[in-house]
Order: sequence, then C-alpha cells, then structure tokens
Amino acid sequence: MPLITEVLRPEDLAPVLRTCRAVVFDNDGVLVDTADLQEAAWRRAFDACLREHGDDEPFGHDDYRRHVDGRERHDGAAAFLRARGVDLPDGTPDDEPGTDSVWAVAAAKDRAFTERLREQGASSWTGSVRLVGALQRAGVALAVVSSSRHAREVLESAGLLGCFAHVVDGQEAARLDLAGKPEPDLFAEAARRLAVPPRHAVMVEDAEAGIEAGVRAGFGLVIGVDRRDEPESRARMRRAGAHLVVADLSDLLLAAHDEGTAT
Repeated sequence: MPLITEVLRPEDLAPVLRTCRAVVFDNDGVLVDTADLQEAAWRRAFDACLREHGDDEPFGHDDYRRHVDGRERHDGAAAFLRARGVDLPDGTPDDEPGTDSVWAVAAAKDRAFTERLREQGASSWTGSVRLVGALQRAGVALAVVSSSRHAREVLESAGLLGCFAHVVDGQEAARLDLAGKPEPDLFAEAARRLAVPPRHAVMVEDAEAGIEAGVRAGFGLVIGVDRRDEPESRARMRRAGAHLVVADLSDLLLAAHDEGTAT
C-alpha cells in the first residue's frame, strides 16, 4: 500500500460521501495516471493498421477520448476502426498482435501497453490516495472496476492494490461473460461483491462510457473526474449522467489543499 502520512478523519469527507456504504472506483485516470501509456499504446497499434489501409491521418487525442477511453480493448478497437471506415474481420481473441483483424489490433495495443507499463511503471494521483485513505478510515467498502486485463498489475505498480476488497477487471469480465462499458455489468458486479445495493453506493469515473454504465447500474451517486477541468468536458460528463463532476478527488475532502498532481 502507498504510504499515507496525512491522517484524515471520516469528518474530513465531503458531506456527499459521509453516509455512503461503498465506493466503486474506475482505475485508469481516476486512481492511477496511465492515460499517456494507454493513448501511446493505442496510437502505436492503430497507426500501423491505418497505414496498411492507406489512411495517413494518425490516431489523435480526440480519437482516444471519443472511441476507446474507458472501453474494453476489443470494443475500443472496433469503434475506432469503424469510425475511420476500416473494414476488418472481427477475428478471435487468440489472434496474434497485428493489423488483419479487430482482435489482432487489440492484441497489438495490449502488447504495447504491457511493454510501456513494465518499462515506466504507473503513478497514483495524490488526491485519489488521500480520498482512499479517508474512506478506509471511515469503514467504507472499496472496489475497483476496470476494462483492462492489467488492472491488478497497474494497481500494484502504483502501490494501491492492497487498498481494495475487490477488483473487477477485464480478466474477470471475460471469465464471467460480463459486457463492457457502457453496459452496467462491471459496476453491478463490483457492488454485488461488496454486498451493497448500488443505490447505497457511489461510483467514480473519468470516461463518459463509464459514467453511463454507473447510471445504468443504478448507483445512488455517480461522480465524474474531469482532470482537464474544462466546461465542455464537464458538460459531456453531465450529459452522460454524472450527478457531480470534480477536477480531482481531493475536491471530495474538506481538508483539500493540493492540486492532486500525479506522484
């Protein structure tokens, strides 16, 4: 677990969190700062595929946000390729990394992400670590949801794995045949494992697909994390169903006094 030297009390939690029984967090972008790793891995996989199909326009940040952020890797690959008019066979989950099927492109992204994660590691957001510590001391049940099959490795790299009772990730989704975001399956499963009805729980997400999933799962409070802190991105999260949007999870602490930068 990360070293949390600041002792926050339950009363340091913002009022909206004081009566909740459980909090389910998304991982990438909420707890751990992997956005650059994820986007770079997708760019490497997609640009190779686009070149094979005569498309010279590279994969960009807007593409990442619109098509793949928060989605299971196959769904994200399919959504982006469809948007670019690249017609590939679906293939199978056993396809080797490459450019000749949707699953092959997804596998190429997975390989690129794994390489970068093991080379660079992952860092947690200071504000997120502080909030998790306060919730632990308040006795709130905590879980993590992630579309990634590497969620446990990412959390361990950031020193956060031991903070959570359950992790419902891409591997669990495949094992249990759970649909990815924006379907509610992953978040509903996390609430079930915590033995707390979603209406008595809070979920925290930074992607519109995830916010929609939390709303559809029936969470009593859906919180969006907009690290860009821009009016338009906040508005998109509100349209997706977020009840509350914050720039950093330290905003949910009365004792907030930092900017929540990654450490």
